Formats: sequence, C-alpha cells, structure tokens
Amino acid sequence: MPAAPAEILSNSPEFTVSELSSALKRTVEDTYGHVRVRGEISGFRGPHSSGHCYFALKDDSAKIEAVIWKGVHGRMRFKPQEGLEVIATGKLTTYPGSSKYQIVIEAIEPAGVGALMALMEERKRKLAAEGLFDEARKQLLPWLPEVIGVVTSPTGAVIRDILHRLEDRFPRRVLVWPVRVQGEGSAEQIAAAIRGFNALEQGGKIPRPDLLIVARGGGSLEDLWSFNEEIVVRAAAESMIPLISAVGHETDVTLIDFAADKRAPTPTAAAEMAVPVRAELFVEVASLARRSLACWQRGQDHRRSELRGAARALPRAEALLDIPRQRLDRASAQLPRALRSNAHVYERRLSAIGGRLTVTTLRMQIERGKERIERLTAGAQRCARQHIQQRETRLRYVAQLLNALSYKGVLERGFALVRDAEGQPLHAAANVGAGQRLSIEFADGRIAATTDGDGAPEAKPKPAAKPISKRTTDFGVKKVQGDLF
Repeated sequence: MPAAPAEILSNSPEFTVSELSSALKRTVEDTYGHVRVRGEISGFRGPHSSGHCYFALKDDSAKIEAVIWKGVHGRMRFKPQEGLEVIATGKLTTYPGSSKYQIVIEAIEPAGVGALMALMEERKRKLAAEGLFDEARKQLLPWLPEVIGVVTSPTGAVIRDILHRLEDRFPRRVLVWPVRVQGEGSAEQIAAAIRGFNALEQGGKIPRPDLLIVARGGGSLEDLWSFNEEIVVRAAAESMIPLISAVGHETDVTLIDFAADKRAPTPTAAAEMAVPVRAELFVEVASLARRSLACWQRGQDHRRSELRGAARALPRAEALLDIPRQRLDRASAQLPRALRSNAHVYERRLSAIGGRLTVTTLRMQIERGKERIERLTAGAQRCARQHIQQRETRLRYVAQLLNALSYKGVLERGFALVRDAEGQPLHAAANVGAGQRLSIEFADGRIAATTDGDGAPEAKPKPAAKPISKRTTDFGVKKVQGDLF
C-alpha cells in the first residue's frame, strides 16, 4: 500500500522547465489573446534606453506587469504617466526568464474624464512652471490686420463662420492652413501649421499673416484633447505672430487658451476680435471729423477775440513814434557840435605827433637805415665771392678730369684713331678687310686711307688688364679712371 503514490507519480508525464514555460505561455496567450485592463500606472520612469517602456498596472488588491514596445509607444496618442488611471488594451503573455506573466499593451487611454482632467491639470502646472502662460509673454493684437491666418479644418462649419463674420465686419485677406482637429496626428499638424505661418518671410510670394486664429468647434474633452498636447501649446507660446485661440464653446477650456495671446469663447468671437466693424469706423471717423472741425472753429473764434482785445490795448502808431522822433531831433541838434569837438581832438593828436617828427630824428633814422643796408650789402658780397670761388674750383677740376679722359690727349702723345667708312672706331686689325676705306685721325688732323694685303694681320696677345684705380675728388665723389698705357 505505501508504494501506490510512487507508482501514480511515475505514470505522470515529465516536462522540462522550458517545456512547462512554453505550455503555460501558449495557454495564457490562447485564453487571453485580447484583453482590456483598467488600472493605475505604477513604477513608470520613462522609456528604457532601448525605447521600450516597462511598468505595472495595479488596483487596490493586485498588480500586473506591463510592457509597451518602442514602435507602439511612438504611435500612441496618450503617453503613459506615473499615477494615471488608464484602460490598457493588449494581450497577456508570460516571461519565462522570471516565471511571471505580463500584458503587452497595444493601446492606452485615460480611464474616463476624471483621468483626463487630472492629466490636463498636471500638464498645466508643468507648462505654467516653465513660464509659457505668463502675461508678460503675450502680444497685443493688431488693430486692423492686412492678412489673417486661420488654422482649422477646411471642411467644417468653423471656417465658414469665420469668413462670414469677417465679411460682415471688415473684409480681410484670409489664408487657411488645413489641419485635422482631432484624432491621431492632429496635434502634430496643428503645431506644424502654427510654425509654418511663422516661417513665412515678409514680402514673400505667400504673404505672412499679421494675426493667427486657431479654431475648432465644440466637442467632448476627448475631442478637444489635441489642443492640450504639449507640442501644440509650445508652438502657440513660441509664435511671433499674435495668436487667438478659439477652441470649442465658451465653457470649453484647453491648454492652448492659456498660451495664446487672446482667448475667444467661439470661432465667431475670434473673428470679431480680429477686425473692427467697418460701418462703425465710418461713423466714428465722421464724428471725429465733426468734432475736429468744431474744435478748430472754436479755436479760431477764441484767437479772433484775443486779437481784437490786443488791438484795443495797443496805442496809436503816432504815439509810438513820438519819443523816437524827439530823440532824432535832439541827436540832429547835437551832431554839428560833436563833429567839431571830434575834429579838434584829432587835430591836437596830429600836432603832438608832428612836433616829435624833427629833422634830427629823420636824419638819425636815415643813418640807421643806411648802416643796416651797408651791413647787408657787405654780407651779400662775401657770400657771392665764396660761392663763385667754390664754382670756379669745381669747374677747374672738371676741366682737368675732362682733359685727362679725352682721347685727344692720347693723340697728342703720338697715337692715332682709326675709323671705318661710317665713322665708327676700329679696335682690332681683324675687323679690317682688304681694300676698305679708313679715316685716320692724328692730333693735328685727319687723313683718308685704303687698306692693302691679302690676309688678315697676325693677332697679338692682349696685355693683361691693369686694375682700375679709384680716386676720390675734393668733393667726396669717387672717380674711376683707367690707365691709357
């Protein structure tokens, strides 16, 4: 009897650890191939270095491991965040390496409006801490923009309402950047549209808008969630073009409303904020014109009254000229006596000066002038003689140097200069041919000659050249002269 349990156990099939893990994996995946699990995200620290996300889903009494692969995480509209209650869609599987089961998440969404509101509040606090909602960042809207850029769906009623309202109030040029306003990829399109309008150049082929309107009709919080995405909020905050947010109805609030320069309760209200009413402007301009004319007329009347009062206070022209006339008569009466007195004063000065100019004084001045002239003349003569002597000395030296270098001095010592028929000097007998006419110059004159002979004269070796002597002149200039012998 005691051996029975061993026999029973021996009849059971044996599994390796891997086979048992694989069997469990197939059982779990076949039974729970597609599940939706609601729970709170726990242990999420952001994507792993590989791009995959690892965390857990928990409730009050249980916890399950979860994983999101890199490609799935990149396509997700809602990203997992720590503490967020979500509904995860995926499939269950096991991980043999640690003997545990986990859910591979393929989609994730917040668990109801409360979770979305919590996520929105958390994101709002984060962006506000970065200063994206500060009033100091907000720009003033242009009073009358020339071009208005609208970021919205091209097929909805929103764009028609905006165009109709602009047409009623003040027609302006409108550029529409069509985008999706909800669903996957809508946030990226809205952000790209805002940045695209800002990237347009002033004066380019496509005009750069003076004002932007980001608009969408009403909807649930999930429908308006694209305007709560960080990429959209940051694009609105970075916009250099003033931006009006017109998302949803008056009771709908999105994060782009806080980053925009102005929030409109509806798209129609955004159009009303963008431009004034043209008819009202006409009335206001006419009223201002009437008021300006009335003010000008009152000013003219006031100045006319002041002029009349000033004219009454002014004295007569005759009265103004009485005193100057009297002064002129008095000056005319005093003028002859003043002229005679002035003439007597200058006459006394002339007499005093003439008394000092005696013959002796003039002679002394003349003598001093003569002495000065004689001194200057003597000095000029000395300078002239010295200059002439220097020139004569230099001229004699140059003449001596010319005579020493002239060939005529050599002719006087018994030599002769032989030239050919063209008058060019001949320096060697080898250059003279038979029957050639020559001109021979002696010290006392020239004679003509003709060469005779069949062969050229025997060439004599040239004597070695003597070194050139260098002499320095009296004036410090080095002269170079060769020896004639």
